[in-house]
Amino acid sequence: MTTSIAALNQITSNIIGAAIEVHRQLGPGLLESSYRECLCRELLLRAIPFEREKPLPLAYKGIHLGCGYRLDLLVAGSVVVEVKAIEALAPIHEAQLLTYLRIGGWRLGLLINFNVAVLKTGIRRRILGYESDQAAMPQEEKT
Repeated sequence: MTTSIAALNQITSNIIGAAIEVHRQLGPGLLESSYRECLCRELLLRAIPFEREKPLPLAYKGIHLGCGYRLDLLVAGSVVVEVKAIEALAPIHEAQLLTYLRIGGWRLGLLINFNVAVLKTGIRRRILGYESDQAAMPQEEKT
């Protein structure tokens, strides 16, 4: 599914708004599953379409593996959301999100860690290929 940049920005803005509302109501310190369920409820209340626990098939050299990978959420068919409730996000969490994007064919993902005092410090927005797109761009277009 190809979605315009403006539409993707609006979708991520809506997801972040819903996550902020969940965090405002609950605060930090709960289990990841609690935040995921409450975020789903908030997305429903806002009429934002999503799929929960979406299976992510994995193929390796022509063989489909039954590894059981699942996305926390796929919102509007185009934004992968991974929910965390941990002390701090680590590079491995971002790598996991980027791998999910690559395997599933999506370009945009959000990593949301609810176990922070201010939610905006727990949100990472990642675009698959953004770094390589920027590296290939002529210098005058980057500014």
